[in-house]
Amino acid sequence: SEVGTHALLFSPQGTMYRGSIHDFPDFDPNQDAEALYTAMKGFGSDKESILELITSRSNKQRQEICQSYKSLYGKDLIADLKYELTGKFERLIVNLMRPLAYCDAKEIKDAISGIGTDEKCLIEILASRTNEQMHQLVAAYKDAYERDLESDIIGDTSGHFQKMLVVLLQGTRENDDVVSEDLVQQDVQDLYEAGELKWGTDEAQFIYILGNRSKQHLRLVFDEYLKTTGKPIEASIRGELSGDFEKLMLAVVKCIRSTPEYFAERLFKAMKGLGTRDNTLIRIMVSRSELDMLDIREIFRTNRKYSEARSKNDTSGEYKKALLKLCGGDDDAAGQFFPEAAQVAYQMWELSAVSRVELRGTVHAANDFNPDADAKALRKAMKGIGKDDEDQRRPLGSSLEGTDEATIIDIITHRSNAQRQQIRQTFKSHFGRDLMADLKSEISGDLARLILGLMMPPAHYDAKQLKKAMEGAGTDEKTLIEILATRTNAEIRAINEAYKEDYHKSLEDALSSDTSGHFRRILISLATGNREEGGENRDQAREDAQVAAEILEIADTPSGDKTSLETRFMTVLCTRSYPHLRRVFQEFIKMTNYDIEHVIKKEMSGDVKDAFVAIVQSVKNKPLFFADKLYKSMKGAGTDEKTLTRVMVSRCEIDLLNIRREFIEKYDKSLHQVIEGDTSGDFLKALLALCGGED
Repeated sequence: SEVGTHALLFSPQGTMYRGSIHDFPDFDPNQDAEALYTAMKGFGSDKESILELITSRSNKQRQEICQSYKSLYGKDLIADLKYELTGKFERLIVNLMRPLAYCDAKEIKDAISGIGTDEKCLIEILASRTNEQMHQLVAAYKDAYERDLESDIIGDTSGHFQKMLVVLLQGTRENDDVVSEDLVQQDVQDLYEAGELKWGTDEAQFIYILGNRSKQHLRLVFDEYLKTTGKPIEASIRGELSGDFEKLMLAVVKCIRSTPEYFAERLFKAMKGLGTRDNTLIRIMVSRSELDMLDIREIFRTNRKYSEARSKNDTSGEYKKALLKLCGGDDDAAGQFFPEAAQVAYQMWELSAVSRVELRGTVHAANDFNPDADAKALRKAMKGIGKDDEDQRRPLGSSLEGTDEATIIDIITHRSNAQRQQIRQTFKSHFGRDLMADLKSEISGDLARLILGLMMPPAHYDAKQLKKAMEGAGTDEKTLIEILATRTNAEIRAINEAYKEDYHKSLEDALSSDTSGHFRRILISLATGNREEGGENRDQAREDAQVAAEILEIADTPSGDKTSLETRFMTVLCTRSYPHLRRVFQEFIKMTNYDIEHVIKKEMSGDVKDAFVAIVQSVKNKPLFFADKLYKSMKGAGTDEKTLTRVMVSRCEIDLLNIRREFIEKYDKSLHQVIEGDTSGDFLKALLALCGGED
């Protein structure tokens, strides 16, 4: 939930202060005014002192310093700072000297004056501020510019975008204690009818509901909307709205779900790629430093997507020091959390662990399934197979030559695996032929690998992938890890049976002869399919976290010898249930202030590291683990078709829809788009059919 959103330094009763800047103890405004005056005297200014002083005072205290400065020297402190400082550093320091509402007013004034409008800035400020902040902003704008903010925004924007900005500007969103079950259902229905069910979109409904209902109420509406329509509200907004209006509505939805998440993403985008968007960076650091900067930092740190971009690497000099101070210190100590915020990281997880996400595939059983008709259609789609009665009845002019790939793709990608097994059986009963062998002789390359993969029962498919990973020179460890670290107990047991049946050797023996050391022990443990099935055990979780802390060498008291610890750590990761491991990872943070995934990456190496990281990622968020795999298989030069095929085949009936959602969330591109840009021909058509749609 959102904390510390009030512009007061001390949060009202009941909420913890989540800003990174606090009131300076033993504050003396006259002394500070003198120190600043001295720092700006003479030739060149003492930037270090200015920086140190201003970033360690709260906004309320900075206002008092301005007053004292005027009383002591008859001069305006902001004007002097502007004169003395330059560039980004000046902009940052001057922004810090203004009260938040005046800061916002200045940003909006800059966004709408001059040629063109900075819509992104308008969206960011108006989508994220509370009612109280909105009222203060309107008053500050009037005071500073003697103009009416609403009139200025109307003069500078148009259409539905303008209407929604005006609604937000009123600052009349309902309070969080107002939630009614019936109204939730009604709003879901109204939004659905205004968008998905309507030819054209009724934007007014979206504006009214998203602009006025309380955050708590809307969170319930979003959950219910997903259950009712099968798609998140964001997907409907992307599909139904467009342009700046769409961007504004998506920002509003993000802020309602979690304002700190929204700002973490804005910061990430401001620092991503070439050059830093400094105005955005400064605006966010200044405006959130006394509201929720600790929460934003926390998300920035725990979310893999953001951890590669930190303000450290992207800014320089005094400016960087000031930003780090606003952040509340340098975050770069190897994945370490600052204690007061370590808990917040995992509130995020608590939420994700509680909201049991329903796993959904993209391939389902066909409704009016007729294995007989399918077998005949497939037979006909394959060329040159004898002139039997079927061929005699071919219409004149239809070709015997060439395989009809489109029909093959269409049938096989739109049937469930169980239905495909029936088709295989029917094909054999009818024609005395093996459908797999016929397909093999008709199609080739990537398409053949995909279609034949779909035709195999899942356990036999996985068994074959494991066998291939161990064949020939060199072992494909990544595939072994991917399969064994992510399958459920039932799936693992089925794979063991299939392996034995198909290759007349136990999977354990194969792994034993093909891998060695710790890595072998991890794989064999996973291959037993004996992971516990229950919930969490708090006391046990604390003990398990202690074992992890000791083996990763960040515990205060190493106990026991290294070998037995390593075995215990392996046992924890390979045999505890998923809900229990989530708790262990949380306890690990409480105990050490580190994220376990980060520490494993830092302290371990080779295949053992890769295996443990895969287990941790799979426990945290399995669809995200596979979304990463898919993205990496298509990133950069050349496509890794084997991985792409393996993930698409093995997840299409389990959780490919969830994988798609994680994919667009993390990479800002849909899986559909990336596949389209990276593959071609019939292989592309078959992959898109499995993908099941554009997000």
